[in-house]
Amino acid sequence: MGKDFYKILGIGRAASEEEIKKAYRKLALRFHPDKNKHSQAEERFKEVAEAYEILSDKRKRDLYDQLGEEGLRRGAADQRSDPSATHRGMAGGGFSYQFHGDPRATFAQFFGSSDPFTMFFEDMEHIFMSDGDFTLGRWLGGSGLGSGSEGGSLAQDPPIEHELHVALEDIANGCTKRMKVSWLAISSSGEPIREHKVLNIDIRPGWKAGTKITFRREGEKLPNRVPADIVFTIRDKPHPIFRREGSDLLYKAHISLKQALCGTHLAVPTLQSDQLGLCTQGEVIKPHSTRRFPGYGLPCPKDSSRRGAIVVSFSIQFPDSMSTQLTSSLASLLPN
Repeated sequence: MGKDFYKILGIGRAASEEEIKKAYRKLALRFHPDKNKHSQAEERFKEVAEAYEILSDKRKRDLYDQLGEEGLRRGAADQRSDPSATHRGMAGGGFSYQFHGDPRATFAQFFGSSDPFTMFFEDMEHIFMSDGDFTLGRWLGGSGLGSGSEGGSLAQDPPIEHELHVALEDIANGCTKRMKVSWLAISSSGEPIREHKVLNIDIRPGWKAGTKITFRREGEKLPNRVPADIVFTIRDKPHPIFRREGSDLLYKAHISLKQALCGTHLAVPTLQSDQLGLCTQGEVIKPHSTRRFPGYGLPCPKDSSRRGAIVVSFSIQFPDSMSTQLTSSLASLLPN
């Protein structure tokens, strides 16, 4: 006996196109094997995809309604063996169907991605300039196939990790980030809905890139599972002027060859919007020369009363060419 694709999707034989889509959306999310670890979930996921492939296509559905699953698959063979089959009302007419066997391809075509986790993490980097949104890469499947560990204890889902890019100004002063954490859930009516919560992340002055902030069991609640931890990892947001090295801030000053040899006055910026004066008169600045301003860098993570330095390096702009007269003049003035 062939499969009942209407029963697999939980719909009646008179179901509309929209009802078929709604049923597939609900069941594909519930049984997606990346979310549902039950031993039967993958097989159910495949059956749901095959049912949708057939019932969402008018020609396949008409043939299935007349001949059932077996008739759908042998439609072409019947047509070849009995050319008059089409005239007797059999919808095969040289057409047969074989499921391609890849339910993830069906899922990708329907949802726009084969990976339900990736689809919620893409294009999120720009939101961290201030308060922002953060979307969990999990699906809440409602009731249905759940999975617990043996022995009666509940298993915990693996941590949900995401990078939080923080400006150097916020690292210098400390701040609080309000992150809206969202996930996709299935309502009691079977419709996908958005649920969310807001987490406050206290960024302490001087925190290093790689620092992790963990919110214990703040992931969404799945059937028979301990909620996952949510882990944010601090990353330095690229700065237009400075580069961070520990608690020091590295700044590159661009000077001419004349300034390198004869000295100059420079204004060195800081994170606090004021400037530091740097005078190099009486000195020769070499390509690897540096100057330090202690106490103007970032707070030290273990003692925020101490600060690193602003370290100035120099990029010397050499001329592309020189006239014969200038070359002779310099040669007579400079030592060998």
